[in-house]
Amino acid sequence: MESYKQFIARKNKQFEEDREKGKLVGMKDIGRKGRHGFKREAWTFMVQENLKEKVFVIERLRRMEIQGQTVHRKIKIGDFEYRFGYYMIGKIGRAKGKWVWGQFCPLIPKKDLNKLLYKASKEGTVN
Repeated sequence: MESYKQFIARKNKQFEEDREKGKLVGMKDIGRKGRHGFKREAWTFMVQENLKEKVFVIERLRRMEIQGQTVHRKIKIGDFEYRFGYYMIGKIGRAKGKWVWGQFCPLIPKKDLNKLLYKASKEGTVN
């Protein structure tokens, strides 16, 4: 099984390659009639201190595309947003034993939140 250190190294490499190729992160609009394409400008990974099977990520995303109809009219190309997420080692089904994107909002211990925000600021992800 891949350790959190190996996982972070692999994801850093993947994110860097995606950025160099100009690959966009796609997301559905909340109204489901449009899509958004974001360039991942910066990111910070950090393992949860008391759970080595959970890795947090903060991403700085810049909106590069808007396709179709969107619910919110004030958004525009060039806006940037931050995405907080996490990966965990799956426990059931096909995901068992593999690093998978967390499907719910991240729960972060206070000690880790302060550390993650400090690390993201120091690395230039949050500025």
